[in-house]
Amino acid sequence: MQSPIQTYLESIHKRLAADTRGDVASYIPELTKANPAWFGISVVTLDGTRYSAGDTQQLFTLQSTSKPFVYGTALTDRGIAYVRSKIGVEPSGDAFNSISLDPKTGAPKNPMINAGAIAATSLVGGTTAAEQWANIRAALGRYAGRDLDIDEAVYSSESTTGHRNRAIAWMLKNFGIIKGEPMDALENYFRQCSFLVTCDDLAMMAATLANGGVNPLSGQRALSSEHVERVLSVMTSCGMYDYSGSWIYEVGIPAKSGVGGGIMAVLPGRFGIGVFSPLLDEKGNSVRGIEACKSLSSDLKLHVFTHLGDPRAALGRIYTGADAPSRRQPLPPMKDYLGRFGHRIKYLCLHGYLGVDGVEYIIRRMQAMAQDTQCFILDMHQVDGVCDSAARLITETRLRFEREGIHTVFSRIQGRRGIIDPLSHSLRSDERGFLSFEDNDLAVEWCENQLFSGQGSGAPEDCTELAQCRLFQGADKSLLERVAAIAGQREFPAGSRILSAGQAGDGEIFLLQRGQVSILVPLDHGAHQRVSTLGPGMSFGEMLLLGKSARSATVHADTDVCCWILQAADLNVLCEEFPQLKVTLLHNLAADLASKLRRATQWIGALA
Repeated sequence: MQSPIQTYLESIHKRLAADTRGDVASYIPELTKANPAWFGISVVTLDGTRYSAGDTQQLFTLQSTSKPFVYGTALTDRGIAYVRSKIGVEPSGDAFNSISLDPKTGAPKNPMINAGAIAATSLVGGTTAAEQWANIRAALGRYAGRDLDIDEAVYSSESTTGHRNRAIAWMLKNFGIIKGEPMDALENYFRQCSFLVTCDDLAMMAATLANGGVNPLSGQRALSSEHVERVLSVMTSCGMYDYSGSWIYEVGIPAKSGVGGGIMAVLPGRFGIGVFSPLLDEKGNSVRGIEACKSLSSDLKLHVFTHLGDPRAALGRIYTGADAPSRRQPLPPMKDYLGRFGHRIKYLCLHGYLGVDGVEYIIRRMQAMAQDTQCFILDMHQVDGVCDSAARLITETRLRFEREGIHTVFSRIQGRRGIIDPLSHSLRSDERGFLSFEDNDLAVEWCENQLFSGQGSGAPEDCTELAQCRLFQGADKSLLERVAAIAGQREFPAGSRILSAGQAGDGEIFLLQRGQVSILVPLDHGAHQRVSTLGPGMSFGEMLLLGKSARSATVHADTDVCCWILQAADLNVLCEEFPQLKVTLLHNLAADLASKLRRATQWIGALA
């Protein structure tokens, strides 16, 4: 099943591919050969999952998107204090190729303009230009997770026509920013700008920064977390040249652009984005790239100042219907079937405020389990809210699973508008709603019914004689005839309350002949918790036999119900006459209590 994230990226790509504004870069002659129609979008998560749309395998040159990585390498090799003495961190407000130096010290304003980038290249560790280049190449390879090649034609074109950059390099030498031969540093700068990457590579490099400096797939550290903070800081304030202020205001994602058409955007602790389209605006930024990032930020709530936390924290405990079955007491055929196939019901405990990246992670986990699943229960008890875009992803996934015969239901969202409203607004016009249950027990019972009905079994059969009742299992036939003689019969319509918690015991014991009832325990503020569901052959009120004087739970008729009614006093008289009957009753009560204790222990183990 295709992920909703993939579908969304494809929709953005289709819409923006028609935008032909802008021009390819012309100040570097070789860049004019780029095809204006090239356009790719790629997103890489912190565990290396990639979503791509368009020309994401088309090679292009990094150009200025190389600057953050080389700056990080300089910080690693020379230390923060030394690099800060050579390169500032203030926005210049000028074009990328401006000669923007501090008038007193000669230091470039920041490492994202050409002057600062050339200075950063000169600060990379190595005693010779060749050693420095080897370190640059190795460093960028760690970000991409593969060795990067150079476009020799672009390098030659930049080197041949880069007169302004030569002037900048000599000025840096004049102010003592570059200690060695300035042309050696400049040639390395031209080479780093000529690294060939794909849009997928760029997203992976961004994801490495998002992952605290560790490549999501290789696990190799490319940059220390301390230096990642510095790199992302200057990307935030300076990464989009003289559009940086508007970018962080409108898009809100640390980013770096390049005249090769690439834009790299980093969501710290979440994922990396790479966009490639060579049509540039007057400031040197990709037109389609900016529009794609605007859409991603707006639709998916990605602004860096909208804190959603680690997406992996959105999903907590996962367990199955075999680990925690419903509290009803099924008859043997259903009990046996659920024992073998209950694992096809999956509980997913969700946490926190659900944003797009958290839901994307949840969806991938669901997809990985789908082959062995018939029902998903999304337990929303610990969810604070859901953003609209995340709700749309959940709805789209729910519908796609439904088409594959997999049900998705929600649990514990009653009265919580921060969850209900976004999910309701995400419904399609032909949908009447989504399936939600008051608690997990109701949810898993519904799922068990779906699972069991799928193998051709209908409703449980009625109990036609007392010998079928669990309370009297093993009793002598002649004794059961005596019990039947003192038993009455009563019917209750669906929705009626048969017993109420706290009411004085009236001496009646109920044995279900037909229908289903729920046993409910009252909670604070008028709420209740269902502790069991009973069907034909089961009993309630039998605790009177152990001396209980008041009803401990409420009994609700889920369907039309017919019960045999026994008066406890009459039954006690019969037990005095036939002590073996009392032994049988106490044995069955003890076995039932032991079974309930085992099920409670199983639930606790599943939730631990």
